[in-house]
Amino acid sequence: MCGFCGVLDPALPPSEALGQAVTAMRETLIHRGPDDAGQWLDASAGIALGHRRLSILDLSALGHQPMVSHCGRYVIAFNGEIYNHAALRAELGETIGWRGHSDTEVLLAAIASWGLASTLTRLNGMFAFALWDRQRRQLSLARDRLGEKPLYYGWNQGRFLFGSELKALVAHPGWRGALDRDALSAYLRLSYIPAPHSIYRGIHKLLPGTAATLALDRRTPLVEVYWSARAVAEQGLAAPFAGSEIEALGRLEQLLLDAVGLRMHADVPLGAFLSGGIDSTTVVALMQAQSTRPVRTFSIGFHEPGFDEAADARRIAAHLGTAHTELYVTGQDGLDTIAELPTHWDEPFADQSQIPTLLVSRMARRDVTVCLSGDGGDELFGGYSRYLWTRDSWRRIGWIPLALRRALATGVTRISPADWDRLLRPVSAVLPDPLRIASPGDRLHKAVDILTGDSPESLYLRILSHWKDPAAVVIGATEPPTVLTDAGQRARTSSITERMMFMDSVLYLPDDILVKVDRASMACSLEARVPLLDHRVYELAWSLPLAWKVRGRLGKRPLRGILARHVPPALLDRPKMGFGVPLAQWLRGPLRDWAEPLLAESRLSAEGILRPEPIRALWTEHLAGRRNWSYYLWDVLMLQAWLEANRTHLSSVSVP
Repeated sequence: MCGFCGVLDPALPPSEALGQAVTAMRETLIHRGPDDAGQWLDASAGIALGHRRLSILDLSALGHQPMVSHCGRYVIAFNGEIYNHAALRAELGETIGWRGHSDTEVLLAAIASWGLASTLTRLNGMFAFALWDRQRRQLSLARDRLGEKPLYYGWNQGRFLFGSELKALVAHPGWRGALDRDALSAYLRLSYIPAPHSIYRGIHKLLPGTAATLALDRRTPLVEVYWSARAVAEQGLAAPFAGSEIEALGRLEQLLLDAVGLRMHADVPLGAFLSGGIDSTTVVALMQAQSTRPVRTFSIGFHEPGFDEAADARRIAAHLGTAHTELYVTGQDGLDTIAELPTHWDEPFADQSQIPTLLVSRMARRDVTVCLSGDGGDELFGGYSRYLWTRDSWRRIGWIPLALRRALATGVTRISPADWDRLLRPVSAVLPDPLRIASPGDRLHKAVDILTGDSPESLYLRILSHWKDPAAVVIGATEPPTVLTDAGQRARTSSITERMMFMDSVLYLPDDILVKVDRASMACSLEARVPLLDHRVYELAWSLPLAWKVRGRLGKRPLRGILARHVPPALLDRPKMGFGVPLAQWLRGPLRDWAEPLLAESRLSAEGILRPEPIRALWTEHLAGRRNWSYYLWDVLMLQAWLEANRTHLSSVSVP
């Protein structure tokens, strides 16, 4: 795992200036590659590549990057792992004259032999890279199929900049950045900025499964799709698995064993994150089944009720026989971590689980350099409870005329949550303890919001949305479309459950989950690998009938079936918690003094980015305990913390 960066400058600056610029960019990525540094440049073409290396395969100097191909035509700066590099090396043959054993050398040889387009379709891996073709004098950028590894690019002050993280781009001495308010409005809805947008105008994220090529005589990169999640989903639905459900389970287990096994190859210590849930437990069980020694596993716990999964992970680790380590997190730990978050994520990012993900990565790095993760199972096999909730809710309310539903919602919300609490208190008092709700008014207000949707897709949008009308909060913004709001981007499916799974697999998964895991792990110089996102698993999953994945109120049935061969069902028979933090309590307690100045009305007004009135109203209600607005407020706080840390990188934050 590594980090890379580069610049293509048509002004053809002198070698010294070009070298100094790429060095400054490269050194911002030392956390992604603390083991080695390199750069390559051609001043006559205005191109420079920089690289920081975290040595995982072939720890010798023969894995140094940027690397030049054997034929001398190509130069590459590469981030990631090509898991099938041994098979590709054997296919290429020994006539290549191999110098070392790195996957980077294999990747270069494959491109030289088969061309970039053909090579990309043969790769099994997580990757992003920049490739300079010295013969054609053109730059190509490529990213893996499902977006595990990041890649930013764009023109800034007449130069084409690119890199693994935004911090590398803004480190160029000539950088001048402008806030993208439209992207910011999408962020307030989603809690992350969706690709291809970034927080800076004119800087983009390369979409998963694509390659972009830029020639010296062309300003706009030519972007081509070499693998399409939408096409795969539609093909799988059109041509479902031909065998029985039992045969499909066997095929999936075979694929997962291979996917996990490939990701266990490393020349450094290796372990796994273990939350105790279905996905991470499946990965760890299949790791332990292929290991001659106890697998190192790591988990995070919380003292607050309703958030602690450490005990479940501990029991599963004991059953599987792993060497287990756990860490309990407090509000003070969260406060100590917050100052780092804008630096690690480079743009506003407000998934609350970024905090425990960073802390568990830091803990794991003390013992291992590579860690396997269980991400992806919910999107591929229908595991999120919100899929069931949306499906069932629409069945109950979809038949009611929209006008009547909206009138009912208006009537309910005219009464404040506090007044509903008082009205419902006598009813709550006679209910058994398990059925009592601490703030029924707040819950009722949130529940009636679903009544206003005109389709199951609009209902799902409201469930996922934090700020329901973010463009009204961000001054001068127009929210850009995403797969959640633009039906033309969605795969053709026969059920709302499959549509939700697809939308999450191309939006939430790459732009939230994988961003969170990549930045948190790489901040600690830890490589995270995700076996469930082997593209062969994705392709098989979409060929399985929905009834095999979700039945009744139970999702992820194929993974449960495989896991039942390794772990007793009693260890897994519990509600899904997710990987959250007790943020609502923390904001009223240890984080309050940090949050208050960031949300001050005078500060918000002076910045001229967000309208302060709705933000202050939510903050007041939250502190009083009348409503839980922690998700909304965390979005704003992460933006404010990012602005505070990155003001020098912005030419202006005022209204354009």
